[in-house]
Amino acid sequence: MAGEGLEAKVEQLRARVAELELQLEAKNEENVNVSGEKEQEAAQKQRTEHARMTKSAGAEIGADEGRLGGEFAFSENPEFIAARQAKYEELKARKDEEYKAMPREAIKVTLPDGAVVDGTSYETSPMDIANGISVGLAQSCVVAKVFYTRRVGDTVVIADSSGFEEDEEGEAEVNKGELWDMERPLEGDCKLELLKFGEREANMVFWHSSAHILGECIECELGSHLTVGPPVDPGFYYDTYVGSEGITEDKKKKLEAKAKKIIKEKQKFERIVLTKDEALELFAENPFKLSIIRNKVKDGSLTTAYRCGPLIDLCMGPHIPHTGKVKAFEVTQATTAFWLGSVDNDALQRVYGISFPDKKLLAEHKEFMKQAAENDHRRKGVEQDLFFFHDFSPGSAFFKPHGARIYTTLLAFMREEYIKRGYTEVVTPNIYNAKLWKVSGHWDHYKDDMFTFQDGDKEMFGLKPMNCPGHCLMFADSKHSFRELPLRLADFGVLHRNEASGALSGLTRVRRFQQDDGHIFCAASQLEDELLGALNFMKHVYETFGMTYKLERSTRPKKAVGLEEAEGVALWDTAEAALSTVLDKFAGPGNWRDNPGDGAFYGPKIDIKVMDSMRRVHQCATVQLDFQLPKRFNLSFQTSEGSYERPVMIHRAMLGSLERMIAVLTEHFKGKWPFWLSPRQAIVIPIHPDHNEYCDGIRDRLRAAGFFCDADTSKGKTLNKKILLAQHAQYNFMLVVGPTEKECDSVNIRTRLDRKMGVKTVDEVVQLFTKWKEERTLVTEPEPTAEELERAAALAAKGKSRNTKQPKKKNGEAKDAAAPAPEPPADA
Repeated sequence: MAGEGLEAKVEQLRARVAELELQLEAKNEENVNVSGEKEQEAAQKQRTEHARMTKSAGAEIGADEGRLGGEFAFSENPEFIAARQAKYEELKARKDEEYKAMPREAIKVTLPDGAVVDGTSYETSPMDIANGISVGLAQSCVVAKVFYTRRVGDTVVIADSSGFEEDEEGEAEVNKGELWDMERPLEGDCKLELLKFGEREANMVFWHSSAHILGECIECELGSHLTVGPPVDPGFYYDTYVGSEGITEDKKKKLEAKAKKIIKEKQKFERIVLTKDEALELFAENPFKLSIIRNKVKDGSLTTAYRCGPLIDLCMGPHIPHTGKVKAFEVTQATTAFWLGSVDNDALQRVYGISFPDKKLLAEHKEFMKQAAENDHRRKGVEQDLFFFHDFSPGSAFFKPHGARIYTTLLAFMREEYIKRGYTEVVTPNIYNAKLWKVSGHWDHYKDDMFTFQDGDKEMFGLKPMNCPGHCLMFADSKHSFRELPLRLADFGVLHRNEASGALSGLTRVRRFQQDDGHIFCAASQLEDELLGALNFMKHVYETFGMTYKLERSTRPKKAVGLEEAEGVALWDTAEAALSTVLDKFAGPGNWRDNPGDGAFYGPKIDIKVMDSMRRVHQCATVQLDFQLPKRFNLSFQTSEGSYERPVMIHRAMLGSLERMIAVLTEHFKGKWPFWLSPRQAIVIPIHPDHNEYCDGIRDRLRAAGFFCDADTSKGKTLNKKILLAQHAQYNFMLVVGPTEKECDSVNIRTRLDRKMGVKTVDEVVQLFTKWKEERTLVTEPEPTAEELERAAALAAKGKSRNTKQPKKKNGEAKDAAAPAPEPPADA
């Protein structure tokens, strides 16, 4: 008992110390005479750093939490909901009184167009500002984004009790702004942005609020305890403990019906600030929430919860103003998950949902998901016999002959461009001593993601996950003059990264891959030209694929190397400024955006976000600036004056991982490969077995000319069926031959869209194919008419429904009477 009393006193002292520290920090901020823009930014950075604590700020929840759920039986409106509500009302009344005492001062709110609106701290909300502009604007806004330049009163430090996993690698001490409830009063002078659905941050807030609607449905209809419910893109989910039970289709429908009632009620989202003890008391009935609070909220600190209707949930927010903003809501599926991701802990049901502020958007989403499923590269890879995976080498793709054709064609594309753009291809080892990675700095950042082993001498080695350190060794191997710069090295070496087995996903997340990796070593005076050259290279590549892109400048992360010295900080500043200048020149001011804190640990970078034909965003290409590795490897070149300087290093990749790029392109083209990249460019089809020999001869001539051409001389299939099969296999062209074509050394061309292009001689076909291949033409046939599309669809439907063999023709003739006769030669 004495020990318990001592522990309690220690905890009280800790809480008191934490409280005094917060008061001292707030007092210090009040005493600082902020003058000048830089000092204001510095103060804001400090506030931003403490505005949201990450999971490392407190004790992490151990993965060995065990089983917390206990016995469970489904029930509607369980008693813990009413008990929690009563406690909430008691706390809310007290908090409202405390809030009234917050200082009211005149504040300035600056809008994106530069207009300044007067307001009052702790009274004027973003919703008030929006209504002052227009009621329509206020109704369409999902959430606000606030950039404080001066805060009134004490800064309240809020601990993260969301239970979500956070990635702090990319966080840097920069003012990214704070997402802010539309109805929550502002707390000082600020810049204000009003976000609508369609902007990513607004979408995530909308879906997070929808997760709370789902959580309310689960508690009220099933009587189960909630764990965590984050947004995902697109949609949301909530994990809940239902013992050994499952969530059936009937229960999903029940949840949807409840959601409709909640939405109709327009329940407001209310925010409340809680001490750790208050949070523990409020969620006393939920063992999962108690675990989050105990482990993630430090003693003496504060956290927040949100209420909508009877649901009260630990949450950092922000949220939409009320549930009525949701106009379309569906529960999509329920799967099994585990508390904290460990199979040793309680099994949970993960209930997924999707929602939108417009029913039309839901219909569009469903159509999009249908197309995405139909064109998923994993599905197309099987249908077109491109690649497969095997458990004996997880995360490593086996590219079959047709898949390898795409792979090698992309490599050839890059090699051709390298010659034009002054790159030299090199070959480097796959295995390096760990000492190399320690010199480069990768060991501290990537060791856990590498495949490592010890040799017979107990030396640690690793399979390379990237090429840059090897290229530094290559540069250091020789003395270099300024006349040799820029030196552009290209490398298609095989890379390995030890991705978690659960993260592996088709070709988009693999363990073995190749990149079109390149590194440019140049003088500082050449930097701008080389960066522009890399961006123009990227532009050419993605225009060739028919893809658009957006540009982002990703700046220094918290774990950036070199910041311990003034020289290192100056190098980072110089590098980031150089990227800004180049982006302005390449894309124009305002046509790129900053991505604070998401740079590589060795330097800032330009991230290229490419959009495919389904408007999805992919991160493939990148251009990264690096002043650090040349310093770590002590690289130098001789200047025109005879002195030695350190080169600047540019990391760049246009395709990125070839595996990932093939996945992206498969879905971008929906399996309908453009001619130059197609693994099945043409197939020759005879109308009668008498022409098989001529058919094979054309195939061989086209193969000799460098094209992927096959011949269908199989027996027992009509001409129409062979054409349909070829179209289904996505051959770009069907070359039909008969007696007339044989006589004129020609073919009758049809496309996979069943468009007839007439008769051409084989030499004309070779000439046409060569032109399309060399120019990498995307569209190699005119757009079909509506009549032709309708006919193609009808033929495809007929081919699928035909389950019986075709009747034999008289005299053994194989020609299909339904097939139109080949057109006469062009010169007839």
